[in-house]
Amino acid sequence: MLAIRFYKPGEIKAEQVPIPTPGPGEVVVKTAVALTCGTDVKMFRRGHPLAKPPQIMGHEFAGTISAVGTGVEKFRVGMKAVAANSAPCNICYYCLIRQPNLCERLDESIVGFTWPGAYAEYVRIPERIVRQNTFQIPDGVPLANVASLEPLACVVHGWELIHPNPGGTAVIIGGGPIGLLHAQLARLHGARKVALCDVVPERLQEAEKAGVDATINSASENPTNRVLDITDQRGADVVVEAVGRRETWESTLSLVRKGGTILLFGGCPPGTSASFNAEKIHYGEIHVQGAFHHTPSAVERAFRLIVSGQVSIKPLISHEMPLEKAEEALQLMENGKALKVALRPPNSETHVRV
Repeated sequence: MLAIRFYKPGEIKAEQVPIPTPGPGEVVVKTAVALTCGTDVKMFRRGHPLAKPPQIMGHEFAGTISAVGTGVEKFRVGMKAVAANSAPCNICYYCLIRQPNLCERLDESIVGFTWPGAYAEYVRIPERIVRQNTFQIPDGVPLANVASLEPLACVVHGWELIHPNPGGTAVIIGGGPIGLLHAQLARLHGARKVALCDVVPERLQEAEKAGVDATINSASENPTNRVLDITDQRGADVVVEAVGRRETWESTLSLVRKGGTILLFGGCPPGTSASFNAEKIHYGEIHVQGAFHHTPSAVERAFRLIVSGQVSIKPLISHEMPLEKAEEALQLMENGKALKVALRPPNSETHVRV
């Protein structure tokens, strides 16, 4: 089968590799669509601490089950299915205190990083993920939409960590696919106004199409002044950083109101340090919350949000390309010329044009 393997920063190759066979409790999915992700771009350019080359990339996918291992009862060959990229062990310290996203054994089988990924014609799903984070896709649901299960689950988890006041204002920093998902979750959590900041005009235009109330070009206008203008000079109730840069982390404090919440969602490069005004956090009673990965409950909720149509994935997918052009797709994302790219393996059973 055709697969895209990562070898070193800046080098990925399209190669022929054996079709995987499922072990006990595992399933093999014939990939109909694999979506590119910002994390894939980072891995392509600078590597990833968990990925040991050569590794098949890709962790957002959907397709049809082509083989099942012994002991699998919930799934059968021919079912359309989607899976998250990991699942907790349920026996370590963090799992037992109900923080499974921090599972001490999470790294054992993360699809696309420590486990062969979905930039391939077939992908083998680990037993732990089959048992907890794999779902049958209902008829009529576009596979490209459900393929975004993992990033939406991470966004859902982030919003589960905070307690926004219904009717307030949310500001999202970052107009990429994750930022657009956060904008939708803000609305679902009761935000009356949603504003989005970015430096790329095309992304701001897409945000407007997605129903964002106000867009702010951080390169040409002062975000703090704009946010104060639309919040009666108070600041936003919730500010979500969805970029992962020190300067944007630090900018959140100037956008949030007293008693408001900052959700630091974007992951900064390893070793990054950020500075914050301790006086404002203390006397303003500002809640600063980090967010990492997802939980099984967040994955299930994300799946239901997509299937029900409460979250729209279509605005996130800007291009469709053959799997063998994965490098070109990642370069488009890196250069800000694409949001997500739907990669189609050869002989894909399902056309995924959006």
